[in-house]
Amino acid sequence: MLSKAQISLITSLQHKKFRTVHGLFIVEGIKSVTEFADSSYKIQKIFTTDQACAKLLKIPQTIKPIALSENDFNKISALKSPQGALALVEIPEPQHFDIESLKNKHTLVLDGVQDPGNLGTIIRTAEWFGIQQIICSKDTVDAYNPKVVQATMGSLARVKLHYTAIEELVQQQEIPTYGALLEGKSIYDIDFGKQGLIIMGNEGNGIRPELIPSIKTAVTIPRIGLAESLNVAVATTIFCSEIARRQLTKAE
Repeated sequence: MLSKAQISLITSLQHKKFRTVHGLFIVEGIKSVTEFADSSYKIQKIFTTDQACAKLLKIPQTIKPIALSENDFNKISALKSPQGALALVEIPEPQHFDIESLKNKHTLVLDGVQDPGNLGTIIRTAEWFGIQQIICSKDTVDAYNPKVVQATMGSLARVKLHYTAIEELVQQQEIPTYGALLEGKSIYDIDFGKQGLIIMGNEGNGIRPELIPSIKTAVTIPRIGLAESLNVAVATTIFCSEIARRQLTKAE
């Protein structure tokens, strides 16, 4: 049985302030908990129901899941339909960002993405297309927000995220920079080469004006229908897919 203090701690991690104070974030769901347990992240505790515990097959023997009743588990879960598995995971110390890591690969740069579902989908999409790291502006939603973690379906355990002042980063780059803008060259006419920064903007405002002068190539997804705009996660998927398509074509 959970104490009130334990319940209070776990539920407080829904908020960034308390995630920072405690250095912990929440991972929910059998698949996601399994993915993080099999990664470099450090698991502090895992709470499960008896039914879910039987499905956690890849949990290291050093981690002993804490069994809870369905009623107690529901008190700590943030999901409408809890899956019976929740892990408290340590937030890793910020790593030094090596500018050399941008060379010979494509990297996503997110400028003020605010919706947790969008960020989670972008992280999951990045992993699907082999993009290993994402650079986020400091005002992009926290990657350890439970809704972000949930939407990644475990991909956050493998894709590296860095939060930094992206204006300075983009201005200092010698490698190509591509910005997703309404006015630009068609994405289907762009040769993305073997490296570059792919810059995606805020859901409502796009890429911030002060960043645009530093973008070497403005890229647009041609509109055929009447929709006013594309969701940033959808647009990012199209960019990742087109980059991957061209790389695969060259490899043939």
